[in-house]
Amino acid sequence: MITLGDVVRRQLHVPTIAAVRDVAAILAGDAPETAAVLFYGSNLRTGETEGVLDFYVLTAGPPERGLWPTVSYREFDLHGETLRAKIATMRLATFAKAAAAQTLDTTIWTRFVQPSALVWVRDPATTTKVAVAIGDAAKSAARFAAALGPETGTADDYWRALFRQTYAAELRVERKGREGQILGFDPGRYAELLPLAWTADGIAYRDEAGMLKPDLSPARRNALLRAWGRRRRAGKPLNVARLVRAAFTFEGAARYGVWKVERHTGVAVPLTPWREKHPILAAPGVFWRVWRARAQTGPKTI
Repeated sequence: MITLGDVVRRQLHVPTIAAVRDVAAILAGDAPETAAVLFYGSNLRTGETEGVLDFYVLTAGPPERGLWPTVSYREFDLHGETLRAKIATMRLATFAKAAAAQTLDTTIWTRFVQPSALVWVRDPATTTKVAVAIGDAAKSAARFAAALGPETGTADDYWRALFRQTYAAELRVERKGREGQILGFDPGRYAELLPLAWTADGIAYRDEAGMLKPDLSPARRNALLRAWGRRRRAGKPLNVARLVRAAFTFEGAARYGVWKVERHTGVAVPLTPWREKHPILAAPGVFWRVWRARAQTGPKTI
């Protein structure tokens, strides 16, 4: 009989392309305290290197205090191409707490109920810790989905309800129907995952021809809704605090910014030493120049 742990281990060990594994090895080698590197996002689904590769670097040590993760952007010249990577770094202990919904944060379990691959790990014991954390993320998400979703519905109905609520709680601008895009990449995975996560979390359910009904007592449902209410109220303030922190600590912010501008507007913005040193001060001028360039003859170097 298949279990949640089986699904988690299968996903974590999904094959990835050499470029992703090479970048992960570099990231791990740059920080001796690295315990594991997770790869996630759209490039994991497509197997391509176009755009930005998303990594979580999990480090050893006790849970950190204050805000997390630390975010950086780097470029690597490998395999005859420039690979771009956005790297979030945090302690594995903190990651595990957040995945198990032991904090008010919703971003970790929401993100890692989605597929991720363990592309570098220090030792077998760490592999087990990461797998447990990813399993806890699935249980956290499924638990809130049971309370926030319909009384009876398909697995897709519950996941859609959950993602809509988490998007609304976070300071994120997502296109309408974004949850459908996420679920549509591998609907079979999510259909399999939900009942397994409920079972692992001790939530009984009925399944009548694909229509699921979790067995939540009124007391437990109300407790989950109260817990969700606390997270919803904390979501946007936490996001704002992280954005303010990132404005001053995001390593490679200027390089990432000019790449984003050119990718989304077609306007090439040279990375001057001043722009690289003062990305926040440079931003208004860059936006003005981009607007002016697009208002004139179209994309060009400014």
